[in-house]
Amino acid sequence: MWDTAALFKPPRTVPAEGFQAEGMRAVFYEGLPYRGKPTRVFAWLGIPRAEPGKKLPGMVLVHGGGGTAFANWVKLWNDRGYAAISMDTCGCVPKGSYGNWQRHAQGGPPGWGGWTQINEPREDQWTYHAVAAAILGHSLLRAQPEVDPDRIGLTGISWGGYLACIVAGVDHRLKCVVPVYGCGFTNEHGFAGSVASLGKEGAERWMRWWDPSVYLPDAKMPMAWVTGTNDFAYTMNALQKSYRLPKGPRTLCIRIRMPHGHGPAGEAPREIHAFADSILKGGDPLPTITGHGRDGNRVWAAFASRRPVAKAELCFTREAGRWQDRKWEALPVQLAAGKAEAVLPDGTTVYYLNLFDDRGCVVSTEHEEVAALPNAPLRSGG
Repeated sequence: MWDTAALFKPPRTVPAEGFQAEGMRAVFYEGLPYRGKPTRVFAWLGIPRAEPGKKLPGMVLVHGGGGTAFANWVKLWNDRGYAAISMDTCGCVPKGSYGNWQRHAQGGPPGWGGWTQINEPREDQWTYHAVAAAILGHSLLRAQPEVDPDRIGLTGISWGGYLACIVAGVDHRLKCVVPVYGCGFTNEHGFAGSVASLGKEGAERWMRWWDPSVYLPDAKMPMAWVTGTNDFAYTMNALQKSYRLPKGPRTLCIRIRMPHGHGPAGEAPREIHAFADSILKGGDPLPTITGHGRDGNRVWAAFASRRPVAKAELCFTREAGRWQDRKWEALPVQLAAGKAEAVLPDGTTVYYLNLFDDRGCVVSTEHEEVAALPNAPLRSGG
């Protein structure tokens, strides 16, 4: 669907007059034509000073619903020694307020989801343009002389995580991808009603063209999936079906009731930075789950880790129904010889295990749904 030969070339840029942020450039770069007319994409591009003779790793930052290109997000990565780019994916510039940013004259289609655009030509729909904007932003970042093109990753938040899942299957140049909240199988999570509202033909077309499940099987780079148990949009059933599709290594980082949003919630989880550092800067990797399983009501996870694993917890719910509404609880788990073991509490319907290293970073096993266990004494540990 996407002309990668064209998207992998650095787009032409012009300065974005009237926009300033310390230590970075505001630019417009050429996007794809929209309704037969040229478009421009606004972006913040930040490149910190590199050591003489060395090039910088880079991160591509894809914002979520109601967002735009965020200079503070770029600065977050610049302060960590990365070059970074954050682009607007909805034809806007960062003037106005959250969810109400100012559109510019050469913007592409508005977001989000493109539900009202489903009967327009495919090349005039939001997802087509948003994915292209992210890939072109990557092409622009890797063309900077200070940047090492072989050490660039991408992270996206919410709808940006959705886009990250598609980009992961299209842009094989990326060395790692971190979707935050976002995933595929849109007709099975919090936006299922939006898909259904398109009618049978429209819903099938949207899923065929724009659902990440179509593209994730082509993703081969390491991916880290960062989210919470009760996300209002991207529920754990759809998340699991999504993270099982890519061909590359996967890491799960699922916290109980992780808040949803930009700022510290979605931009600053320490797992994102540690994961990127391990691949792009040679840092210590997150712990690796090497196996996990269940025998009756006893569950276990084996792991390997360069850093000490400081603690583990059993995450479980006794409830069914809407994933967003389930009450999740956690119990401490004993650790011994690279293994965590626990006994499921009575009434458990879904569980998984979390491991925390000495940096406070969490990695998770896959969740498993089980028939509600009969009443038994509440226990944990191995």
